[in-house]
Amino acid sequence: MDIYVLSQLVNGLIFGLLYALIALGLSVIFSIMRVVNFAHGEFFMLGGYLLYAFTVPLGLPPLLALPLAMIGVAIFGVATERLILRPIYTTRIERPEEYAIILTFGLGLLLQNAALTGIGPYELTPRSFFSGSANVVGDLWLSRDRLFAAGMSVALIAAALFFFYRTWWGKALLATAQNRLGAAVVGIDVIAMNRLAVAIASLLAGAAGALIAPIFLVYPDVGIVPVVKAFTIIVLGGLGSIPGAVIGALLLGVVEALGSVYISVAYRDVYAFLLLILILLFRPQGLLGQKERRA
Repeated sequence: MDIYVLSQLVNGLIFGLLYALIALGLSVIFSIMRVVNFAHGEFFMLGGYLLYAFTVPLGLPPLLALPLAMIGVAIFGVATERLILRPIYTTRIERPEEYAIILTFGLGLLLQNAALTGIGPYELTPRSFFSGSANVVGDLWLSRDRLFAAGMSVALIAAALFFFYRTWWGKALLATAQNRLGAAVVGIDVIAMNRLAVAIASLLAGAAGALIAPIFLVYPDVGIVPVVKAFTIIVLGGLGSIPGAVIGALLLGVVEALGSVYISVAYRDVYAFLLLILILLFRPQGLLGQKERRA
């Protein structure tokens, strides 16, 4: 295999893993709360800004700053759920999901403009996790930051899947996603599940933003393109399907890489929508989604 094709394919897989972190969070929130979080890209952005704040002005080691940035975004997500989303679900409002969508869209605009006003439109560079490059295979060399981002993404995805399918809290989340009323009847605190879902989603988005920040810098609208691709991924994998989000993300990363090699790199961000159209034409419910029938 040509070294250029191989390098693009490996980079596509790395980006697919980072997309998976963002898409997993969106899928979890949608599954539990039936809300599409339009501020998710700004949680991604916040992870990058926190990594910069911890590593440059404060001078903390990047490996220490990474978990602090993730926790910081998770705390912000919990505060968002408590102050903005929870009142919608605890009061009698018709169509709470639509109100939540409007509120998260407004929150995203608020955070973007707050970053633009408070920090400026400048591209900031956090300190690298690891300097230099490493030989992957043959003549293929990649930056250590990219390899670290890929490794951390795999670890976080594996930890998330273990949590969802092997722990009581994870199984309670899955039960709530299947039937909120039934989960409440058997004693599961669905409000606590909302809070936990937002915390996990925010943590994963913050991790993705922090991991990619030393590679592609941080600026106020850095989260727009990744979150648009994450929306595409959760539809591609099947709405609410956690494994589908991971598979869809890796598939998208590979398609973008091969499209950049054999068609044009100029259309890299278009391939996501072309892939989505093809999937919806032949499998409208997504790769791992299930058909629903309403009478």
